[in-house]
Amino acid sequence: MNGEHGTCRVLLLCGSLRQGSTNSALLATARVVAPDGVEAVPFDGAAGLSHFNPDDDAEPLPAGVAELRRSLGDADALLISTPEYAGALPGSFKNVFDWAVGGGEIYEKPVAWVNVATSSGGAANAHRSLRLVLGYAGTDIVEDACTAIPVQRADVGPDGLVTDPAKRAELTVVLRTLADHVRLRRT
Repeated sequence: MNGEHGTCRVLLLCGSLRQGSTNSALLATARVVAPDGVEAVPFDGAAGLSHFNPDDDAEPLPAGVAELRRSLGDADALLISTPEYAGALPGSFKNVFDWAVGGGEIYEKPVAWVNVATSSGGAANAHRSLRLVLGYAGTDIVEDACTAIPVQRADVGPDGLVTDPAKRAELTVVLRTLADHVRLRRT
């Protein structure tokens, strides 16, 4: 656990670069509803990462890649929310993981995702792709924290946060489940 008081640091990774996305609204809300002992920290650098090239995966790393790997290394767990584009993970989001694999910071890292799609089966292919990528990277997928919390645009207030109390409570449970998993692994 990071921090002087055993705080669990959960890095929030959004698969959408679109301003006003329901995925980013959910993750922004995670910062607000995080239970005691959980610090939810966003990674906002996905748009600035260069396209993955193994030739560039050497010191000195591109600045954005160094920041990504530092953020991943500082995190106790990862929480992901991503849409589906063209039947799979968005390319820009896959790029995050292409860079992450080389550094090893996500190996055995507890990870979960929340699907915000409102249609039945929405983003299912993206989450299958995500499971494949995370398995390849050797992460610890926390099944009990992987869930669907459908978010419509009407559920997002002018501050960019999810307003529905039930959905906010579900998100708090996800964060608590991730943190409890981290704590159990450490004992």
